[in-house]
Amino acid sequence: MKILIVSDTHRLDDNLKKVIAKECPADMLIHLGDAEGSEMFIPEWVNPGCEMQMIRGNNDFFSALEREREIAIGKYSVLLTHGHYYNVSLGAEQLRAEAKERGFAIAMFGHTHRPYFEDSHGIILLNPGSLSYPRQEGRKPSYMIMELDAQGEAQFSLHYLERD
Repeated sequence: MKILIVSDTHRLDDNLKKVIAKECPADMLIHLGDAEGSEMFIPEWVNPGCEMQMIRGNNDFFSALEREREIAIGKYSVLLTHGHYYNVSLGAEQLRAEAKERGFAIAMFGHTHRPYFEDSHGIILLNPGSLSYPRQEGRKPSYMIMELDAQGEAQFSLHYLERD
């Protein structure tokens, strides 16, 4: 199973379209907020049968998307959140505590525009960064891929796009 994880595209969709063209077919696309209206079009850009999981970010003012979602990916319970309600700009501690308290194996978030991956205390926290406004050193647009192997174990990889 292949899951494409993106966030913070802010309706500048050229890089998202490039990633979809490169990485699809995918079994699922997760958008962790701040699509700013593009959530209506993204399902048209992916392969047929690609499951869509999208949530609302702090800039999705008129979106009907949920502010967070609880989903299952294989054997993993996953929390999808943009992260601003958990103060992720100051660190992932509050989100980690929330994920632990609610029994999640994985918490995915956006908002900071910086890629992040941590696997500790039995909880995986990840942020794919931003495809439109990256803020990490080097400022390369980024996304993540989650794959479940034949045994159902998750493997994660961070990918970067070169700027045109």
